[in-house]
Amino acid sequence: MADPEAQNPVAEEPAGPSKSELKKRQKALEKEKQVAEKAAKQQELAAQRAAADVDYATEFYGPLPLHQSQTRPRLPRIEISSLSARDGETVLFRARVQTSRAQGSKMVFLNLRQRADSVQALVVVSPETISKQMVKWTAALADESIVLVQGLVKKTPEPIKSASVQDVEVHVSQVHLISGIDGRLPFSLDDASRPDTDEVVTDADGKAQQFSRVLLETRLNNRVVDLRTQTNQAVFKMQSGIGDLFRQFLSSQGFIEIHSPKLQGAATESGASVFKVSYFKGNAFLAQSPQLAKQMAIAADFERVYEIGPVFRAEDSNTHRHLTEFLGLDLEMTIEEHYHEVMELLDGLLLSIFRGLREKYHNEIGLIGKQFPADEFKWREGPEGTLKLTFRNAIDMLVEDGVPRETLDDINTENEKRLGRLVKAKYDTDYYIIDKFPMELRPFYTMPDPEDPTLSNSYDFFMRGEEILSGAQRIHDPALLAEKMRAKGVDPESMKPYVDAFRMGCAPHGGGGIGLERVLMLFLKLNNIRRASMFPRDPKRLDP
Repeated sequence: MADPEAQNPVAEEPAGPSKSELKKRQKALEKEKQVAEKAAKQQELAAQRAAADVDYATEFYGPLPLHQSQTRPRLPRIEISSLSARDGETVLFRARVQTSRAQGSKMVFLNLRQRADSVQALVVVSPETISKQMVKWTAALADESIVLVQGLVKKTPEPIKSASVQDVEVHVSQVHLISGIDGRLPFSLDDASRPDTDEVVTDADGKAQQFSRVLLETRLNNRVVDLRTQTNQAVFKMQSGIGDLFRQFLSSQGFIEIHSPKLQGAATESGASVFKVSYFKGNAFLAQSPQLAKQMAIAADFERVYEIGPVFRAEDSNTHRHLTEFLGLDLEMTIEEHYHEVMELLDGLLLSIFRGLREKYHNEIGLIGKQFPADEFKWREGPEGTLKLTFRNAIDMLVEDGVPRETLDDINTENEKRLGRLVKAKYDTDYYIIDKFPMELRPFYTMPDPEDPTLSNSYDFFMRGEEILSGAQRIHDPALLAEKMRAKGVDPESMKPYVDAFRMGCAPHGGGGIGLERVLMLFLKLNNIRRASMFPRDPKRLDP
């Protein structure tokens, strides 16, 4: 009989995976997990990059449409000079980008300028308001671009030396381009603002760096850019101040302002230095001064008059102090007893201008002095008053210093400066008056000295050894005037209306003319009158 267990054997259970198989499976699972994690990270990174490429700040930056007075701003525009008092305020202002400096892709520093004032601003990436694209666009703005900036004013932990407003900075929330730069700047304002005496500058790390020197000719050829420097902003603010101080003093002394014609039918002083222009079918002359009109106003009983206006001199003088067109500060007044009444009033006028410049423009003088270092302009105060020399006194001082007397019929430019040095050394003043010039050196309308006809009742005023004012008592007698005109080679009939004014009766009078640019140049010691003229005109320059 067969064994039943042998006929129906029991099935054996399959054997489990081996250890090596388990290890393989574990490694496969781990690999799959790593691949999945890597894929997830890549997806997350891709999502982050995609989000970063979305520019969420487009309304907060970019070029503005052409300004055609479409709207008014939501915030009032402010001046950079007022920012120190606006800590914590959101402000809106227009400015030029003087410099920009990016720090990576998330921050850019700007130096923003209005006239002579500047402030530091920064644009920093922030969620929902300032994107990387906005920072990149701002960093690419060309120097001297004009922008409209909105931002929050914040105090700084330490002074910002690169800006004139040093105690606050602006955290920009919006920046829009108003006007960009078409082409390249002829020079940087940093280079144009450095002292001419410097050859190297030191950077923040103390390393010496060479820089490009901007020559005066280059500046004048690109005057619009040159005038943007803080130095020039201060210079021409002071030029305006001289005109204001001139008007204020003379108005307080009973003078009125007149406006004389600049086209004349005859030369004011002589034909040698006059510009002739075509005038319909004939010729006319550009006025060398308002001299004739001032005197005729006195004959018309105005008694005290002044004018600020252009003066034209056709002199081929290519010097540091001559222009073919300059601004004249002229006055004329009646005399009661002596022409020194006029000289003393002019002295008081100039002292008033000097004091006003020192008191009202202290900051501007300091700013200009950084680029044009100079000793402070000095004049005598107190009971001793302004130094007054006669022409003979001045000659004697020069002779004592070794100048041959026979060469001193007139005091030329070189000897003027030499005399200025002698006066400064002896009297410690940069400002003085020389009286009683020889008659032969003065114009035909100058009154002779009553005791010595070779001398005249005339005077010049000097600053730092250079003449800035010429004046005199004028001849008010028509017969004597005609005689002196003929002696100077001028036909009285060629100036008949002028001579006739004195035939109608005219009070004794005198006056003077001041060169505004010379006063400014010498007070600040700018060394060249072209730096004191906005758009100078000389024998070689008629533009810009």
